[in-house]
Amino acid sequence: MGARVKYTSSDVDLLARLMRGEAQAEGEKGMLTVGAVVINRAVVRCSDFKNVNNINDVIYHYMNGDAMFDAIVEPDFYLKSRERERRLAEQTIKGWREWPSKYSLWYFNPWGPTSQACPEVWYGQPLAGTWKNHCFYQPTSTECAEIYR
Repeated sequence: MGARVKYTSSDVDLLARLMRGEAQAEGEKGMLTVGAVVINRAVVRCSDFKNVNNINDVIYHYMNGDAMFDAIVEPDFYLKSRERERRLAEQTIKGWREWPSKYSLWYFNPWGPTSQACPEVWYGQPLAGTWKNHCFYQPTSTECAEIYR
């Protein structure tokens, strides 16, 4: 399977560190789901992601002065990635996409039981599903039809 986006070894390391920072406590699938959202954002040209074209742009994307990913402001984000994390990052770059992040462009951790804390709609986007502590949201086909290709 070919890569969904162009990438370098630096991109793999960057994505691996983000996946660790955002979802390490949720195991390999948790990290893969986060990675899939990053890659989804890099390949679409819709919604909030019209001007992000690669892994670096997605990870360092700010909106209204806020980082799109909390992990990038944490000191641990800047620690070296491990082989396992790099392997998972490459999996997402090369096409890993499964529920609940298969078509998702957003996720968040509500800091509570996800069964009670994940609203059915978040910023106008429907809930795709949950994985452990994260709620995943995918755009409607009106907002971003290309994610479904």
